[in-house]
Amino acid sequence: MTNADMWFDPRCPWAWNASRWLLEVERVRAVRIRFNVMSLSVLNEGREGLEEWYREWLKPGMGPVRVAIAAEQKFGNEVLGDLYTALGTRIHDDRAPIGRELYVAALTEVGLPVELADAAGSTEHDEALLASHRAGLEPVGEDLGTPTIHLTDDAGRRTAFFGPVVAPIPRGEDAGRLWDGVLLVAGTDGFFELKRGRTRRPIEH
Repeated sequence: MTNADMWFDPRCPWAWNASRWLLEVERVRAVRIRFNVMSLSVLNEGREGLEEWYREWLKPGMGPVRVAIAAEQKFGNEVLGDLYTALGTRIHDDRAPIGRELYVAALTEVGLPVELADAAGSTEHDEALLASHRAGLEPVGEDLGTPTIHLTDDAGRRTAFFGPVVAPIPRGEDAGRLWDGVLLVAGTDGFFELKRGRTRRPIEH
């Protein structure tokens, strides 16, 4: 059994694809997935040279991650998987606007108190958010983001990497084959990067 921890920002479409891929992998390989929170808003705070559209996109970014980290702090890590799915489905599939209505709907769906939506505008859990964010990025580099995945095998050996950046989402055995390849390259000592230009949008509507 391999344990896989993934760090996500609920608004990142590439992280959403990777998370849905991992859930497919869990069905076809001996893998256990756990989700953790990071923040693209935190990652890009104070950065120069950001494109204007991306700077605007980041502005409401703290709300969803604060709601997620508040839920984890109050009810444990095990609630994050379902909450991420509820948030992500609304954000990426339904194109719901970021705001309280979205948070309340997602929290209600997974049976969590709607009062957690108040965390979107609060700094109460920001220290925990920063700790989770740093724990995810420290092994791979602070200049990277999400999806970030850490793998731990039965012997306790950990491998961490950014990616995969993939669209469309691999399903079934296709997901398993990609997993096998990711394990192979990520487990190779000294392997750092394999990349090509993106020719598809992360999520087509």
